[in-house]
Formats: sequence, structure tokens, C-alpha cells
Amino acid sequence: MNPKLSVVIPVHNEEGNIKMLYEELKGVLDSLRLTYEVVFVNDGSTDATSEILQEIQRRDATVRVVELDGNFGEAAALSAGYLFSRGEWIVTMDGDGQNDPRDIPKVLNLLERGYKAVSGWRKKRQEPFFTRVLPSRVANWLISKVTGCKVHDTGCGLKGYRAEVVKGFQIPHGFHRFLPALFGLKSDDVGEVIVNDRKRGAGRSHYGLKRTWEVIRELLTIKFVLLGPERWQRKLKKAEKGLLALALLFGITALVWPFWPLFLLFLLSCSLLAVFHVVVRNLERFLKVKSQGAFKVKAVWEDSKCRAFQKS
Repeated sequence: MNPKLSVVIPVHNEEGNIKMLYEELKGVLDSLRLTYEVVFVNDGSTDATSEILQEIQRRDATVRVVELDGNFGEAAALSAGYLFSRGEWIVTMDGDGQNDPRDIPKVLNLLERGYKAVSGWRKKRQEPFFTRVLPSRVANWLISKVTGCKVHDTGCGLKGYRAEVVKGFQIPHGFHRFLPALFGLKSDDVGEVIVNDRKRGAGRSHYGLKRTWEVIRELLTIKFVLLGPERWQRKLKKAEKGLLALALLFGITALVWPFWPLFLLFLLSCSLLAVFHVVVRNLERFLKVKSQGAFKVKAVWEDSKCRAFQKS
């Protein structure tokens, strides 16, 4: 019989955090009056993460370990977790110990009340204000405006879903920042709970300056994804070709007749062309993941046995 709850935890090089997180989580889940499983998704760790997870799984039949065949990123690891979960409710949390397992009952309470998704809100962040908190607030405000799904903290790893919302959904790299709006949910479908934000227990953060560019890139694209990526990819590709022709026309004309408005038009058309190019390539990437998948599985550990997957 399938469990009521699946807790999905993507991990990458978290050897210093897994045991403590598991013990905390186990204590919380055992206190709940429901059946559960814990699905760890190992996203190509190069440290002792895999060995530690296998050791935990051998001792605890409620734990399953999904080993990905490489480092595909958090979005892919979440997609794998959704696919291999068997519960009616799916709760996701980070593997670095910053999410508090004691907040899970609050998430389940809102799911039980009928919400399709629940998002954690780290109201009191334990991170530097100017480098992490402020940019996060700006990004959350922009995401809410663009998607129409008002969530205070889309970056919080602690989230809950009804299984039918996420089952089989393939998330391209970077688009996990737009959950739960990416699933087509509106504000009324999503509940929020204030959660405890803790400092990372061990290891180092996987976030860097590259994340800022990825957020901007995905922000330019998400509206078209929600409106229909196939249709808009075709339309924007035609517009991209038109802008390329205009840029060439203005550029050649400005060289023949040096007139500053022509240079401005050339620069403007080049800028728009760059934006359209980013969006079109991003939509192509989204559609490729949708059709081909975001990850490859190497093996699944369950019931003290390993189920290996052949490379395709």
C-alpha cells in the first residue's frame, strides 16, 4: 500500500548534513499519524553522500534513495523526486539542514484543508541582507508580478503539493525558482506558512553570482511558458528573424549615411534581438526537457536492494 506522505530531499555533496537531517526528520515523521516515505535524490555527489544514504536506507525501509547518473541540478533532482514518490502528498525540503522538519506538520495542515500547494515563507532569514535577502525579496516581487501567483518566498525549499499537481512534471534547470506558479496554479490554490530558517549545518552554499543571471533569464521566459511554450516559441522565432533583418538594415544604412538616429535604431534593434534570442533559446530548452526529460537515473535503493538503470 502506498504511503500518505512522501518527503523529497535533493542532495549534492551534503555528507556533513545528511545524518543529522535524517534523524531530525525521522523524529517528526514518526510523531505523525500517517504512513510516509523519505525519498533522497542524490544529484551526482562526489563526496561520501551516496555511501551515507545507502547506509541509512539499509537500516530504514521507509527510505528510498534515487541515484542520478550525473549532476543535473536542483530542478532535475526535484523532478526525479516527484516521479519516484508514491504518496498522496509530497513535501520537498533542502538537504543542507536549513529547512526545519518541525515545520512539516504546518504544511500538511494546509494540504488537508484543500490547498493544492503550500509554500514556506522564511520571514526571518539567517543570511546576509544585502547579498542574499534583499535580492531575494526583489526577485520574489518580480516573480509574483510576472506569474500572477503571489508567493512571498519562492526560493524556500520547504514546499508541499498534492501528488496530482507535480507527478511526472519535468522542470528545466533554473525553473524551480518559479514553483508553484510553474504548475499553472493561482494564488488561491497556494497556501503559505511561516517557517524557521536555519544556518547551513556543514559544507558550502551552492549558490553564486551565476544565479542572478539565471533568474533574469528565466524571468524573461516564464510568462511565455505559462501562456503556451510551443505557440510562443514559434511566434518569437519569427520575430527574432525580423529583428535580425532590421538590425542589419539599420547597421548598413548607418555606415553609408552616418546619422546618429540610425545608430540608435541599430543599437535598439540589437538589444531587442539579444532579448528575443535568450527567450527563444530558453523556450527551446524548456520544450526539450518536456519531451526528453530533465535527468537520467543510475540506480534506486529500496528495501535494502539496488535497482540499476541501464544508460540509454
